[in-house]
Amino acid sequence: MKNRSTVNIDYTLLFIIILLGIVSVFTLHTIAPTLPAKYDGSNFMLKQAMWYIAGGFVILITMLIDYDRFRQITWIVYGFGVLSLFMLYIGFPPGIVHEANGAVSWFKFPLIGTIQPAEFMKVILVMTIAHVLVSHHDKHPEKTLKSDFWLLGKILVISLPPMGLVAVQPDLGGFLVLASITGSMILISGIRWRILFSIFFLAVLVMGSLFAAWYFFSGPISEFLEESLFGHVSSRLYGWLNPEKNYNAGYQLIYAMLAIGSGQLSGKGIGAMEVNVPERHTDMIFTAISEQFGFIGASLVVTLFFLLLYRLIHIALLSNDKYGSYLVTGLVGMFAYQIFQNIGMSIQLLPITGLPLPFLSYGGSSTITYLLAIGIALNVHSRTKKYMFDESR
Repeated sequence: MKNRSTVNIDYTLLFIIILLGIVSVFTLHTIAPTLPAKYDGSNFMLKQAMWYIAGGFVILITMLIDYDRFRQITWIVYGFGVLSLFMLYIGFPPGIVHEANGAVSWFKFPLIGTIQPAEFMKVILVMTIAHVLVSHHDKHPEKTLKSDFWLLGKILVISLPPMGLVAVQPDLGGFLVLASITGSMILISGIRWRILFSIFFLAVLVMGSLFAAWYFFSGPISEFLEESLFGHVSSRLYGWLNPEKNYNAGYQLIYAMLAIGSGQLSGKGIGAMEVNVPERHTDMIFTAISEQFGFIGASLVVTLFFLLLYRLIHIALLSNDKYGSYLVTGLVGMFAYQIFQNIGMSIQLLPITGLPLPFLSYGGSSTITYLLAIGIALNVHSRTKKYMFDESR
């Protein structure tokens, strides 16, 4: 084994995060004059910089603790996360539960501000499923059909409660992120592929049936959805498929496409934004980058995200500890889906779900959560041992 006197830090990953932080703060500074009057006096650039500084301390603290120690508090943290989501569901305690844009997703505390438990639940779910996978394989070293179904059942029992509580807030974007985390970790869980393929085809069949029903019976189904808790799902689908015809639901997408298209190859220049895109500092920050710096600037940002995912995948593969590999793989699933969904919804590839773009969109809970995830990945990398003679590498 190679003995090292220095800590094994992935400086490339740190450099990518620093670059994304610079892009975020700079973009928030340039779009400040274009934000609606209701945001006057809200210095998003300064607040985001402060969140990054706080996140830096979170990374430092996370790296000081051996990530294997996280397993000892997994169920406590999971219970606290689910309890916080349940408290939002029942509206307790009154006066602290905060509603915005029709969703009850935040606690609002004096001095601290708003906290969104669903963001932290993403990392908590990764930690919990990783712990269950390791424990299951330790107890069942011999794989059987029964043990595979038992493991699948464990994963679903863990994932469904937070997914359901997030869905009823309602927060479709958060629900889909938790689903992507669950799916990515099921893929690397060691469950037989014939079981996974069966589940996949069943899911495709169900989704296909739902879309067919919606297409042929759009009227009754739309009325049902609009009268239910998930009325926003129907409007977002119509706004995505035909934004011009359904202007009330699709106006954000229309302006997002106009902003991105108007940037053309090299953009209009710093601060030169003429298209007023709603929620530009949060969910639609990619449109601000595209309008100012065009296809070239947007491509550079996408390249940074590809490099981020590459480094995380590299850390997961390099780790010679199953728990560490599971942890980072879950984080890859979280980041990959959010990046694809946010950019995809900005260019009409996917419906708008209200998901922030990791590391770029303004938000305290989201930024701290993402930096916590990076701290975990750096922790796994720093404690990965390298051997001179390792046949598995």
